[in-house]
Amino acid sequence: MSFLIDSLIFVCVVFMILRFRRKTSFRRLPPGPKPLPVIGNLHLLGDKPHVSTAKLSEKYGPLMTLQLGQVTTVIVSSSDMAKEILQTHDRVCSGRSIPDAMTVHDHSKHGMTWHDVSNKWRNLRKIGNNYIFTTVKLEARQDLRRKKVDELLQEVGNCCREGKSVDIAQAAFRTTLNLLSNTFFSVDLADTSSENAREFKDAVKSIMEVVAKPNLSDHFPILRFLDPQGIRRETGVLCQKLLDIFDGILDERLRSRKESDRRDKNSDVLDTLLDIAEDKNMDLDLAGIRHLFLELFTAGNDTTSSTLEWAMTELLRNPKAMSRARDELRENIGVGNTVEESDTSRLPYLQAIIKETFRLHPPPFLIPRKSGSDVEINGFVIPKDSKILINAWAIGRDPKIWENPESFIPERFLESDIDVRGSSFRLIPFGGGRRICPGLPLASRMLHLMLGSLIHSFEWAVEDDDCLGVEEVFGLTVHKARGLRALPIRGVVG
Repeated sequence: MSFLIDSLIFVCVVFMILRFRRKTSFRRLPPGPKPLPVIGNLHLLGDKPHVSTAKLSEKYGPLMTLQLGQVTTVIVSSSDMAKEILQTHDRVCSGRSIPDAMTVHDHSKHGMTWHDVSNKWRNLRKIGNNYIFTTVKLEARQDLRRKKVDELLQEVGNCCREGKSVDIAQAAFRTTLNLLSNTFFSVDLADTSSENAREFKDAVKSIMEVVAKPNLSDHFPILRFLDPQGIRRETGVLCQKLLDIFDGILDERLRSRKESDRRDKNSDVLDTLLDIAEDKNMDLDLAGIRHLFLELFTAGNDTTSSTLEWAMTELLRNPKAMSRARDELRENIGVGNTVEESDTSRLPYLQAIIKETFRLHPPPFLIPRKSGSDVEINGFVIPKDSKILINAWAIGRDPKIWENPESFIPERFLESDIDVRGSSFRLIPFGGGRRICPGLPLASRMLHLMLGSLIHSFEWAVEDDDCLGVEEVFGLTVHKARGLRALPIRGVVG
């Protein structure tokens, strides 16, 4: 029976590949390596697709076609070509290529990230831009975020007194989770005494790992009904754990609102979303709220904590940059004073450190797009329904636009107008165009606050230089192969 099923799968795959090739053979696709039968160019990806495709683009160009199983995939590896996709042809190229794992619990139908451009998607974007990530809303909760960073500093201070090292990734993850949960729910989700917190943390990390796995169902959509590797099933179980936690928070808040029979003007994001759902002025219901939190907590937590770990790693590898950052903080904040979110504008070198970290260690590929129709770019045609992958990692290390691209040099941004808000296509960790990450304002505040506080309040060293390695592990975000354990050797006092 197993042999018959395998044979049936093989025949179906061959049939679909041949059919797909007949449909696209007449079009002038961007150049690329010759595909093998059935698997196409899958064998060329390796365990670090961002690196292998960057090398291939050196031969085939910044707009390159790979046949990944059934799926025609266009790889974008330069800032000029990224601008074509994210700005010039943004309307045509704003569709989503949805991974099979993200269809669990109808997440792709509810979530903002994976929804195709539509009235519902526009409503979700409007809610994010006008009710969640506005300056007024973010500033209203900054005292709570400051409190969470103070708790991080207390934890680091205890390690300093006891001569213990700090697992930077773990501390960053826990703090980021509490920063987000206090902004959205006014509660700690990373309280070490909470069973829910431990389940939440484990589930978030597992989801990011599972979804990043190469999935046959994505390369051969004909196999999706089989879920041959069980990735969709595993993702479904993990996502349900988070949804159950959100359901508990939602139920408790709904009871509280009913009992108080009033709306608090100083409400958090959850209250704001419930107000919108109850007013029925926009297309938002409880299911939409649950899935909105699902994507905000998974993507937002992982990318922010990973970026902080990379920034600390690079500063410890580059003592002059660390010293310059600390001098800037002492001069502008004052020894013994705390760093506030509002101080960022007076800390250009700290801003440059964050930008340089994003350049060297961005999410490897932007969330995959899909062309809504045939589109001509640079003399080539990207066919309708093609998957489009923008290699942000390759753009950040392009020697044609960056001097010494492999080196950590924050100074390159001090006299530069390059930012991460999507207007400069040389630095696009949050994407660009209409699909730019709506959480950018909050992520930026959290990163500058946490990193500035850590390097202003303590001096740092490492017990083992091996943890300063920059070997990467591929995923939705690029993680360090070996986590950073840093030793706070002395607290800075007034």
